Amino acid sequence: MHSAQVDAYLRRLGVEHPAWPTVDVLRDLHLRHLRTVPFENLSIHLGEEIVLEEKRLLDKVVGARRGGFCYELNGAFGALLAALGYDVALLAARVYGDEERLGIPYDHLALRVRTVDGGDWLADVGFGAHSHLPLAFGERGEQKDPGGTFRIVEAQPDAAGVRGGHDTVEAADLDVIRDGRPQYRLEVRPRVLGDFVAGVWWHSTSPVSHFTRSLVCSRVTEDGGRITLSGRRFTVTGADGGRQERELGTDEEVLGVYRERFGIELGSVPTVRGSGQES
Repeated sequence: MHSAQVDAYLRRLGVEHPAWPTVDVLRDLHLRHLRTVPFENLSIHLGEEIVLEEKRLLDKVVGARRGGFCYELNGAFGALLAALGYDVALLAARVYGDEERLGIPYDHLALRVRTVDGGDWLADVGFGAHSHLPLAFGERGEQKDPGGTFRIVEAQPDAAGVRGGHDTVEAADLDVIRDGRPQYRLEVRPRVLGDFVAGVWWHSTSPVSHFTRSLVCSRVTEDGGRITLSGRRFTVTGADGGRQERELGTDEEVLGVYRERFGIELGSVPTVRGSGQES
């Protein structure tokens, strides 16, 4: 990233250029990203190509003021952090699904971030409802967060009897757990952005992927809650877990919520690809 791109990204997040890549700055950037840049899968249903190249990600997230899903959001955020002086590694994960079955390889992209003041953190602005702040990567006890209680633990052998990496604790996969339920299994080996192309393709095309079957646009609110637009259903979730839902009637109302609550300008209401229906 060049300096003008960095400045534009920081303006989108509403922050000044930080003096040092510290943990306090990382925490602020992480939370502001979750509040400002929506988690959304609209490109899949709008017929927009998703390209895992730094410039294309920045053009979308910064230039077009859109959001994206994990590969795009963490890919762009990782590029920003690296440009600010953080030591950033892209990590691959497999998401736990129904009956705690693991998803495909390269199912998810998360970030391991090292700071100048000695911290080592798991940053993730692309998992939807997750931690609001980075998690201490080496901590194995409970970590309290506005998004829940988290733990990062050494994973047990998978269905093939493999713990990941080599047969050592340092290279073993890690399970990220939220409120007692496993969220995803993380590999500790660093990856590059191009490694995740197959994951993007699968999630953008497979009828089994939840991203191809429904629309979602969601972000964290200033009070620690969350707002989500799924098709025409608009949900406001409070920091205390209370929920209010309403169905939006007209196309103008739907487009207005995208614009006013998520900062996304659209010419028409997205519909689930191939169905002709909002979902």
